Amino acid sequence: MSIVSVRAALQTQLNNMTPALATAWEGVKYDPVDGTPYQAVYVMPSVENPTMGDDYHRLIGIFKINLFYPTMVGTATAEARAELIKTTFARGTSLTSGGITVRIEKTPEIMQGRADGDRWMIPINIRWFAGVH
Repeated sequence: MSIVSVRAALQTQLNNMTPALATAWEGVKYDPVDGTPYQAVYVMPSVENPTMGDDYHRLIGIFKINLFYPTMVGTATAEARAELIKTTFARGTSLTSGGITVRIEKTPEIMQGRADGDRWMIPINIRWFAGVH
């Protein structure tokens, strides 16, 4: 159940951000509202085995957040939200859920924005890890 705890820790941190933003969660139907910004989130896990002969392993991955803002209004509002996410998930941040501590490994990467249908999309990669015994 460790990936469940990792997902909960990351999503809770995102969900507690102010101001709130509509969110398309993985595995949940979401219909964007015309003219309204939203974010789509994904937990992309992998695993490392840094030791032999025991049950220890390290979950690693990317918490992917794609921001979608209406086009024709400029990029400033979307970029401000991206910077807020970068601050909220600052390098070294520790998040705990279900007995698992998730650490943010690197400064979040705000990627190049691009048009996506009637939206401007900015992808953000947040690299994380969690030791599991």
